[in-house]
Amino acid sequence: MGPVAATGLVSFKEKEGHLGEAMEREVMIQTVKLENFVTILGTLGSIAVYVGLFGTVLGIIGAFHDISAVGSGGITVVIGGVSEALIATAAGLSVAIPATVAYNFFSKSIDKFVVDMEYCASSVEEALKGTRKK
Repeated sequence: MGPVAATGLVSFKEKEGHLGEAMEREVMIQTVKLENFVTILGTLGSIAVYVGLFGTVLGIIGAFHDISAVGSGGITVVIGGVSEALIATAAGLSVAIPATVAYNFFSKSIDKFVVDMEYCASSVEEALKGTRKK
């Protein structure tokens, strides 16, 4: 909120008539800075599930390949590929779940912070306009 208020004060000091617009621009700039890395978290949360699924499919394909090589499908032939498949699934989920939770947390926090910055901007504008009339 500091940069937003500072922009308002500088704009007021320079006697610009567009005090509110200058602070609105600063709110947008600060919002972009806050959202800079949140998109990466969302992408990571979405893609990790598919990477885990891809590993699962490869593990199952390996198990079927082992069955075809041996000629029969006993548990000892299948268990290695299934085990690899489950490890890939677990790895994908262990990345996707925390990344998605973090993405949601930071997205909501940024939304609240933007509201606070907009409130700060309107408060500064109101206070400075009151001093100009006197």
